[in-house]
Amino acid sequence: MTLRRNLGIISLFSLIYLAIATVTRTVLLAMVPKGSGLTVPLVAQAYAAGLLFDVASLAYLLIPAALYLILAPRRLVEHRKHAWLVRAAFLVIIAALIFGAVAEYFFFEEFATRFNFIAVDYLIYTGEVIGNIRESYPLVPIVGAILAVALILTRLLQGVIDRAAATTFSGRRRRLGAALLALPLAALLFVNISATAISANSYANELAGNGLYGLFAAFRNNELDFTRFYATRDDQQVMARLRDMVKERNNHFIASPPRMTRQITGEGREKRLNVIVVVEESLSAEFLGAWGDTRGLSPNIDRLAREALVFSHLYASGTRTIRGLEALTLSIPPLPGTSIVKRPDNGGFRSWGEIMKEKGYDTRYIYAGYGYFDNMNAFFSANSFDIVDRNSFAQDEITFANIWGVCDEDLFRKTIRESRASFAAGRPFFSMVMTTSNHRPFTYPAGTIDIPPKTGRDGGVKYADHAIGRFLAEARKEPWFKDTVFVFVADHCASSAGKTDLPVKKYEIPLLVYAPHHVKPGRVDRMMAQIDVAPTVLGLLNMSYTTDFLGHDILKADNRPERAFISTYQKLGYIEGDRLLILSPQKGVSLAHFDRRSGATEPLPMDERLLQEALAWYQGANYIYKNRLNRIP
Repeated sequence: MTLRRNLGIISLFSLIYLAIATVTRTVLLAMVPKGSGLTVPLVAQAYAAGLLFDVASLAYLLIPAALYLILAPRRLVEHRKHAWLVRAAFLVIIAALIFGAVAEYFFFEEFATRFNFIAVDYLIYTGEVIGNIRESYPLVPIVGAILAVALILTRLLQGVIDRAAATTFSGRRRRLGAALLALPLAALLFVNISATAISANSYANELAGNGLYGLFAAFRNNELDFTRFYATRDDQQVMARLRDMVKERNNHFIASPPRMTRQITGEGREKRLNVIVVVEESLSAEFLGAWGDTRGLSPNIDRLAREALVFSHLYASGTRTIRGLEALTLSIPPLPGTSIVKRPDNGGFRSWGEIMKEKGYDTRYIYAGYGYFDNMNAFFSANSFDIVDRNSFAQDEITFANIWGVCDEDLFRKTIRESRASFAAGRPFFSMVMTTSNHRPFTYPAGTIDIPPKTGRDGGVKYADHAIGRFLAEARKEPWFKDTVFVFVADHCASSAGKTDLPVKKYEIPLLVYAPHHVKPGRVDRMMAQIDVAPTVLGLLNMSYTTDFLGHDILKADNRPERAFISTYQKLGYIEGDRLLILSPQKGVSLAHFDRRSGATEPLPMDERLLQEALAWYQGANYIYKNRLNRIP
């Protein structure tokens, strides 16, 4: 009874926090698009589960209050100005809670999810993220409004705050503080982020969560232990099955199991051509006329599609730039948690760069921004690439830049200069070029296209297309153009939001290979994964090389079943034909049929053969990575 009477200030804070959390959930519900599949019972279930996570996050938030109750000296809490300290603390707390709710609103608007692993990355790279926010939103008015609301609420509640504080600090506050410390322990033991998965509807699962809880859960789980959290089979059986699945014609294994090291033998004379791989930021296939869009955002890419070899059925590995770069560079399916690019000890692998450097190529990773972001410089330099990032640009080489990097036109001009240097030295070159303009805040040089800067994704796509057109026009003037293969591919899709966990259609991205003197135009409709890009391009060059790639040369796939890999940082999707199998934490597995045109899905009973194939790829890839079997001896 004594402890209950002393709960005054704690009860007040708890009520305010739970009220803000409920309002936030309701606002996010209003943002869910029509046709999302949310029903009244499902929404009610989401609110019930959400309350559990609100209470769990509240338990963690009460830790500082508990410690203050235990450690604050009597002279401080009995001082006549202690009430002012409590009011100031409440002002800061209310402002922080409102700020968090507003941040969740904008995050949900951008990604259609609560705070997750993306938000964790954003917290790490504060310079870029704060700059992006400043360039994307009217930050001063927003922060000003938040402070004003916090001041008004604190003033209106001043009497309540004072009485609540007097009740708490005049009682047995240390016993209360000790009791409060039991709450986060209970939350740690009995509440798990997996409990947000209340249905197959992704929007319901997001509403069932709590942004703050999700943020810290993602921070803790930046690398998920596959064998602990996912369905598994015997490692030897899995690796034997994977070994059988990576075989294709014109290659043979040169290492004993469980290694996957193979010798690829090119068909015909090796073409010692330059290769420029342009990795376009967030360029979903849905924006491109050559893939069926009618908005006219991509006239240059659409024209290029008539002159290039187009792969029309490519799926992105994930939803982050580094996930795409991982797939393109290492040709390995996505692992749960963060990309290998950001993990420690991530060098010395048999990468695309290593293969090209072994062939005598100048190999470069050319990035529009600062390559420390997402650990890109460390990863690429440790895997046989030289780095050319924003630090490498002279002042007169930059005509326009935002917080993410120089504009695409400046990046491509730099790429041409680097290519000239290799050509002048008599060396072939391989460059992986990562753009940034098609990214919020969608700013680019004014007057370049008919959509004003900072008006949204359509402008970002059209400017990216414009820059590609300019790049190829300038490259055609170069003496090395006729012996260069240009590869255009996206890093990931623009958005993976949908009512299912892995909305297959949204993962479709373009792939175009352009070399008018060497690669015949055409269209390949066979399904492929992002990990297949490097083997396929190397196959077009008739290259012979040693590799641990798990991807296929899609042009030599013969009659193998068509397959692809898609993922979030927790969900791992395996596509075969028109079926999607999803592996999820807590050993979860599910299977669904999907329609490629509409993206609609319907559940299917589990197919053990398909499950074993999916585990061969995913568990096998995890085994290879954990044991560094794809590292150069």
